[in-house]
Amino acid sequence: MKTNYLSLPLLCLVSPAVFAIEYPDLKRMEPVPATSQVPIIDFVRPELFRDVQLNHTGTHVGAIVPDQNDYLNLVTYNLTTRELVGVAAPPGDTDLSAFLWLKDTRLVYLQTQRKFVGRYLYLTDANKMGNAELLRIEGANGVRQVLGSPPRDRSEILVNLRGPRLRYDHPEMINAYSHGTLVTRYPELKTDHGFNIRFLADKLGSLAFGVTQEDGILSLSMLTNDSWLKCPIDLDQVHLVEAGDAPGEIVVLGRRDGVSPRPLEFMNAETGKPGEVILQDQDYDFSGWLFRDPMSLNIVGAVYNRNAPHVVWFTDAYRDLQKAVDRLFPDQVVRIQGMDDAGKVLLITSGSDIQPAVYSWVNLEKHTSGLIKNSEPWIDPKRMRPMGILKYSTAEGRRIDAYLTLPASASRMSPVPMVVIANPLSSGRWTWGFNSQVQFLASRGYAVLQPNHRGSEGYTWMYPEEESWDFRKMSDDVARATKEAIATGLIVPGRVAIMGNSFGGYLAVSGATFEPGIYKCALSISGIMDWGDYIKQDKYRQYSDPIYSRLRYKLGDPSSNPGKLAAMSSLPNASQIHVPLFLAWGEYDNPELIGQSKNLASTVERNCVTVETMSFLDEAVAIRHLDRRIDLYQHIEAFLLKNL
Repeated sequence: MKTNYLSLPLLCLVSPAVFAIEYPDLKRMEPVPATSQVPIIDFVRPELFRDVQLNHTGTHVGAIVPDQNDYLNLVTYNLTTRELVGVAAPPGDTDLSAFLWLKDTRLVYLQTQRKFVGRYLYLTDANKMGNAELLRIEGANGVRQVLGSPPRDRSEILVNLRGPRLRYDHPEMINAYSHGTLVTRYPELKTDHGFNIRFLADKLGSLAFGVTQEDGILSLSMLTNDSWLKCPIDLDQVHLVEAGDAPGEIVVLGRRDGVSPRPLEFMNAETGKPGEVILQDQDYDFSGWLFRDPMSLNIVGAVYNRNAPHVVWFTDAYRDLQKAVDRLFPDQVVRIQGMDDAGKVLLITSGSDIQPAVYSWVNLEKHTSGLIKNSEPWIDPKRMRPMGILKYSTAEGRRIDAYLTLPASASRMSPVPMVVIANPLSSGRWTWGFNSQVQFLASRGYAVLQPNHRGSEGYTWMYPEEESWDFRKMSDDVARATKEAIATGLIVPGRVAIMGNSFGGYLAVSGATFEPGIYKCALSISGIMDWGDYIKQDKYRQYSDPIYSRLRYKLGDPSSNPGKLAAMSSLPNASQIHVPLFLAWGEYDNPELIGQSKNLASTVERNCVTVETMSFLDEAVAIRHLDRRIDLYQHIEAFLLKNL
């Protein structure tokens, strides 16, 4: 049973009793003394605040927070009294995964079972969080996502309901204030043998667009006159960002021309005709999010990543506002994260490569501001290492960013070993900013390289679309970035490790397989080792999972072209691996993925290559439970110490 924290100070929320004996540092909010090594737990413990949102009236802030049992709950904070006013703690083995402010102090939140499946929607009040009401939506197997709330009536919410399979998901408008009763039943977006992938609301909160996948091909449909109209837009060539400002309008990342970055532009969804260009950077494709004015609901700014976080405002008023908040937080990257409907109260995030996110408020009318919460107060910025930007050249001569963080001891007179962290692609791209994994490795004396590659967001304009599926070329990009870092003279040649999770785990073992002489060891968490086998085995989930048809469409049929897939896979080429491997996976990973890691381990062991393996119960890809994250990084630290 979970503890009710309504009467406890905020700091008590992160004092997990279940870890108090083994990990007493969880009770500590301040940094360890400068004379002590920063412990692993300070780099892997959950943030105090995440997914922070300001309510529409500017009176309260909500945030997802960890509790004493490593579950995620919801806390609300009164900006007038500067006090914690409530905590929502779903019962049992559940986490709170997302929330949305409705009217005044009312909000809804999603509950997830065992950090993976089963989502239930609750309505609560910021001042009475313990009295949450489960919204029982007729005919639904659960709620997958809250898509928005119409500004005209924020008692209504647009929800994407879980069907028996992914393809049967369907959005409906419900009234949260009347126990989840149906307001609008939308027509189902159907495919003959495909899947519903994504739904979008327009700026007024009504269902407007849906993305489907059939035989691996993505398609956009627009809801018009109570029916779905298929749009003549190739979503492999045009990337859908969100709904536009006008009815029937979308915002897209335009087509590649190989000469300049792709334009961020409006597009008529019905005709596929491009409209006004919102933004076109000189060097990077747009990779970020769009800011809407709370009054007009129109797009007024773009927050995205160049080689570092960047923001562009489209009106003088917002440009002046950004200058004003920048002055309040010198030497930090400052973002206007949210604004109340009256445009008087701002939610601000600030941070840097050595400072985790800090949340603050600004009242423009009263000319006042204040701290809400430092997300990781146990991190001492003075002990963190700055992140540098290193440009490297691909085989075609394209220049791509990598990020190099050096430990305090590094110099050309005293070079250090290095760990390369491969991009998992799920995060889009590496960018400049605080990264706890990087800082952990740097604190242990390693240089850390984070190379982007073709396929990473921001660089897709440089190559045709099919290059985003050429994984061997991506591995070559990572190797070239590694060589560029070694050439600085700050890295000891021959003492370089490569690690990653998911697709980054694939790249890590791919580097050990196909890039001899560069990496001394490789670490992979839930990586794919054989693309052909993965597609073959995933066939058995082709009616419940869209991944099979998408991979088959993009990479090819393994039965008709096995050589292509084998050439980009480590398991068929395991005889080429001659360096120690660390392989980890979650027992909830796809069975074929687990089997591949086990097969690779046994194969290279027969070739007298050292392999260490780890598996985790109740985990998949991203290790979520705190005790298991600590265990994982203890083993990573020991593996690197032994092999690097």
